[in-house]
Amino acid sequence: MDDDFLNLLTSANQAQIPLVLGSYQNADDTVRTVARRARRLVSGYVWGRSAYHHDGTLLGPVGWLVGELAARQHEDGLYDVGSLHSPPDSAFAIQDICMLYALLDADGQAETAALRATLASVIKKAGPALAAGGVHTPNHRWEVSAALARTNQLFPDQRYAERIDDWLDEGIDASLDGIYSERSSTYAAEVTNPSLLTIARLRDKPALLEYVRRNLEATLYFLEPNGEVDTTASRRQDQKGLREVWWYLTQYRELALHTGDGRFTTVAKSIEARGTGELGDFLAEVLERPELSAGLPAVQSVPTDFVQHYPSQASVRIRRGAQTATVFGGTDFHNIPVISSGLSTNPTFFKLRSGAAILDSVRLSPQFFSTGHFRSDGLLLSGDALKLSSEVKVPYHLPLPKQYRRADGRYALSPDGRFYASMDFDHRPKQYRSLRTEIRITEVASGYDLEFDFAGDKTSYAIELCFRPGGTLSGVEPLDGDYLLASGTGVYTVGADRIEFGSGNGAARVAMDPGERYTYLNGSLTPDGLRVYLTGRTPGQQVLRLRTS
Repeated sequence: MDDDFLNLLTSANQAQIPLVLGSYQNADDTVRTVARRARRLVSGYVWGRSAYHHDGTLLGPVGWLVGELAARQHEDGLYDVGSLHSPPDSAFAIQDICMLYALLDADGQAETAALRATLASVIKKAGPALAAGGVHTPNHRWEVSAALARTNQLFPDQRYAERIDDWLDEGIDASLDGIYSERSSTYAAEVTNPSLLTIARLRDKPALLEYVRRNLEATLYFLEPNGEVDTTASRRQDQKGLREVWWYLTQYRELALHTGDGRFTTVAKSIEARGTGELGDFLAEVLERPELSAGLPAVQSVPTDFVQHYPSQASVRIRRGAQTATVFGGTDFHNIPVISSGLSTNPTFFKLRSGAAILDSVRLSPQFFSTGHFRSDGLLLSGDALKLSSEVKVPYHLPLPKQYRRADGRYALSPDGRFYASMDFDHRPKQYRSLRTEIRITEVASGYDLEFDFAGDKTSYAIELCFRPGGTLSGVEPLDGDYLLASGTGVYTVGADRIEFGSGNGAARVAMDPGERYTYLNGSLTPDGLRVYLTGRTPGQQVLRLRTS
């Protein structure tokens, strides 16, 4: 038994409990938050090592929270969580509710008999709805299936097993390189991996473990030295945010124990040593499954010197010790040219870190008919270089051929590529203006060269470098709250770590144009941070040199 691990979770849970007690009667909390608050209290109540073990003062708050779980449940067994009468969102809560019931039932205190009866009623009411209901996203299938597996374990029903098998029969949406279809660390860590592990255990589906193992192995190469996980290629909301590895703690522990892979041990131990995140939430899992607290295999070095290609999302991760880089060319924009949830539309094509000096994004935007940022149409490995490219063609529409003309002038409402109009664009001959952009990325001593090659019409462009807040910029000019590198080399410094960039190629600011799809809705793609702009004119070439130290 790993006592250090258990003590860490115990302390983390004990720190959570006063926070729950101070805010649990919050009418604005979703049912998922209510269930998680109850799980935190119950974990401490049933755990013999906790300072809150069988502390009767917890029973009133737990009773209030359990009452809310019952009161908010619709007659059909489902909850509203953003979406109305939502099977998948209800499944998130039901997983916690099943854990609440199981922990209290195993503890067997007479004082919690009424709580257990209420929880059992909620679970039994939800089960048929989850077994008959639908989903919205790929990960919802596995969340619902995991909730059904837990429900079936407590209150068996053939309908639950059959619906799990129906979802599983669709196949797990994972590529051979370990990436789930949503390409999201958030949903891999919080939903898909934990759900597949639960289904594998409770429904005797050991083949599911291999999907989790592959995803955790891939994640080794997306880890940053500070515990963040690269999310550039995600199709979900984390494509424009940060994710931390602590969410993966019990997954890495379980797969380390299952496979003997000491690299997984190393990641788990690094999470424990870092101590960040809501680690107390994992206590319930370990109380439910004490085998997760077993001593882990010996540590093995995780990858720290590599070039790793992920064809399923057209990305490459490069690491040289404390220096990491991401090259990304796999947006969905060229196949589905819209901005929508569930699509990868992130215009960041390069990231670079050197210790605490973090360049969170490099983006490019030409002034070209408001078509927006450069988004590469794939990624090509060419010798020692990585190539990104895209060609944008914007039409001018000529008169309709006579066979498509209408005397009443009422033509089909159709897309031009940037906007819609009653012009029957599909049948019109066209004249095009075009701009082709190629970016060649080469690793060099202490950094990277990004060579831009523009061909086509004459226009302006801006390259945007967005650095993580917390550092100092030098060699640049302040401009409207941002910075311009007109000439020479700029430097971003955090302590002893620095990233040099340059050289500048113009004296005037060129606005970053997110494209008409954004500006029409008053949207913005401006990243948070210290933004530095380099400008230029097409056609022609420019080299952006990035050096670290």
